[in-house]
Amino acid sequence: MMPSASDIQERRAIEALRSGVPNRDAVRALGSVQSRIEERFREQLLASREGFSQERQAVGLLISGDFGTGKSHMLEYMKHLALEQNFVCSSVVVSKETPLYDPAKLYRAAIQAAVVPGKRGAALNVIAERFNFNAPAYAALFRLVNQGDVELNSRFGATLFLFEKINDQEIRDRIISFWSGDPLRVGELRSWLRSYGEAATYNLEHVSARDLFLQRFRFTPRLIVAAGYAGWVLLIDEVELIARYSFRQRARSYGELARWMGRLEGETLPGLSASLAITSDFRAKVLDERNDEEAIPGRLRASGLSTDSRLAGEAEKGIRSIVRDAVPLQPMRDDAIERTRELVRGIHGRAYHWDPPPLDGGQRLITTSMRQYVRRWITEWGFTRLDPQYAVKMVSDPMTVDYGELPDLEIPPEDSRDPGEDTAGIDG
Repeated sequence: MMPSASDIQERRAIEALRSGVPNRDAVRALGSVQSRIEERFREQLLASREGFSQERQAVGLLISGDFGTGKSHMLEYMKHLALEQNFVCSSVVVSKETPLYDPAKLYRAAIQAAVVPGKRGAALNVIAERFNFNAPAYAALFRLVNQGDVELNSRFGATLFLFEKINDQEIRDRIISFWSGDPLRVGELRSWLRSYGEAATYNLEHVSARDLFLQRFRFTPRLIVAAGYAGWVLLIDEVELIARYSFRQRARSYGELARWMGRLEGETLPGLSASLAITSDFRAKVLDERNDEEAIPGRLRASGLSTDSRLAGEAEKGIRSIVRDAVPLQPMRDDAIERTRELVRGIHGRAYHWDPPPLDGGQRLITTSMRQYVRRWITEWGFTRLDPQYAVKMVSDPMTVDYGELPDLEIPPEDSRDPGEDTAGIDG
């Protein structure tokens, strides 16, 4: 008999739980027992809504926990909470391709992963389709980017003006691609503006690639709100990977962490709120044992360069967030383990149309993570379903996080040259 759609959904949940990568089905079925973090996240969403009109960024949320204790599950659960409250959400995992120190790569990953409540498709295309050019929210955005009340390059005002005026879908798609992170040649943009007599209105001043991506992080939440959504939620997992970068890239990563936590003065991102996850022993292993807390700002200031001095201050704020702001996952109590086991048992039973037997409750150990429990239950039920007489014996080894530097992990940041600039930097 072919499995039904509900069978497939349950089996997806089981395989996601087995692999330790929570998907929508698994998170929906299991929910969360981290009531304190859930409450903090709901407060963060409220602060983001209320702070937007006052040009304030909601303070970020940093959760910490050991390997396998449910950090990724919690972030995925938070994503569904935010979608229910009409926020656009992006889940990003720090990796070689998406390093925390590079705003350009982080922005592209966030846009690619963005989910719009109740919609499918490329997020910015969906958002642009929602524009009501006569609505007060859109009018407020247009005034903001065209009157210089916010630190945005005139490219954003120009492209927003053109998107409203031009009916050519190909040009509109090019503009959305620019908002998504692709370059747009200055000469081409000026040519479009000239056809509307607006070439002299927008200076299209020089801007570095890095600064332009940081400005996209300012512009896009406003774009999202103008389309009728509550804001943009950024969920960043595996922040501990920054420990494997070299000295300077770690410093930049700490500075970027401070940005997402809303701790950089004068660089707020209204409409954007970030939640991040990091291992609980990062502070002891990296900030204390490697002495990043003192060595990174100290070495940077010793160079005497103003740019290094600024980076030192930003890195200090990021390090301070790890030390002071991290909210630990609550330890799993016996009743929570029992509840989770019964939930997983129910999913397995519905997925394969059988009644999984209760498992021996005496297998609990202090060092056993929730991920190990879940894998163990699913594996044992899988064998038992196929052969009820089979005696399952499983051995698990504790997982440790390697915090040693790994130079091969790094890739160069985006070029600092003005993106989309013509050869001479002017309209040819």
